[in-house]
Amino acid sequence: MATIATAVASAHAPGVTGWFEKASPAAQQSVGDAFTALGDQIADARLDALLIIANDHIENYPPHDYPDFAVGVGARHSGPDEWFKPWLNVADYEMPGAPDIARTLFEQLAGDSLRVVSAETMKFDDNISVPVTMTGFATQKIPLIPIMQNCTVPPVPDHRASYAFGQRLGRVIREELPPGLRIGLYGSGGLSHEPGGPRYLSIDEEFDRWFLSLLADGDHEQVLRQATHERMEAAGAGGTAELLSWLVVMGAIGEHPCDVLCYEAVPDWRCGVGAVRWTL
Repeated sequence: MATIATAVASAHAPGVTGWFEKASPAAQQSVGDAFTALGDQIADARLDALLIIANDHIENYPPHDYPDFAVGVGARHSGPDEWFKPWLNVADYEMPGAPDIARTLFEQLAGDSLRVVSAETMKFDDNISVPVTMTGFATQKIPLIPIMQNCTVPPVPDHRASYAFGQRLGRVIREELPPGLRIGLYGSGGLSHEPGGPRYLSIDEEFDRWFLSLLADGDHEQVLRQATHERMEAAGAGGTAELLSWLVVMGAIGEHPCDVLCYEAVPDWRCGVGAVRWTL
C-alpha cells in the first residue's frame, strides 16, 4: 500500500513570476513565504513522486479532441515551453519523471466515464512552471508526474466529477502502487480570474476569501454543495474553474484539516493568489 504523504494547492498566476515586483512588499513577502512553506513541506515528505494536477490551457490538445485528464508518463519533464518564456520569466528546468508509477496510474484511471489519456511529453506554461519554480521543487530532483485537467473546453468535468476522479485517484495510489511508496499531491490553478474576458483585470476577492474559508472549515460536502462549477465561472469565466484541480486533491485525500497560507489580490497579477496545505 502506497501512502499519500503530502497534499498542497496554490494558484499558478503567471504574474507571480513575471511581474512579482508589481505587488506591494507585504504581498510579495506573504506569497513568497507561502510558496517557500509549500516547498519545505514537499522536501520534508521524502517523496517518491509528486503528482501536480494542473489545467491545460489548450496547449497540448486541440479543442475538438480534448481529453478530461492527461497523465504524463515520460522519463523526463522540462519547461517552460518556448512560447511562454518571455512573460513567465522563469529559468529553464528539467525534472525526472516516474514512468512506472505514471503508467500504473494511467492504466487504472483510464476506462472511466471520463476520458483519460497518456502522453510521453507535454508542454508546460504557468500551470507547472510557476509552482515548481516558486516552491523550489524544480531543484529538488523529486520525480514529477503531471496530470493535466480540462477546466476550459466544454463539457468540463464539474466539481463533483473532479472530486470523484480524485477519490478514484486516491484509491489507485493506495491500492495499486507498490507498498512503501510515498506520493505527494499538488493542485495547481485558480483563484479568481477571467483570462481574455471582459473582466480580464478584475479579481473577485470576495469569492476567493469565501472559497478559502470553505476549505479551512474542512467539510467537503459543503464545498461541493456551494463551490460549484457554475459559481466558479461566475467569479471569472474560463479561469476560476482551475480550482477544480484543488477538488481532485481533496477527493484523493478525504477530509483533513486545511491551513490557508496566504491570499493576495494584486491587480497587476490579474488573478487572486492563494495557497493551502492539508495536514494528513
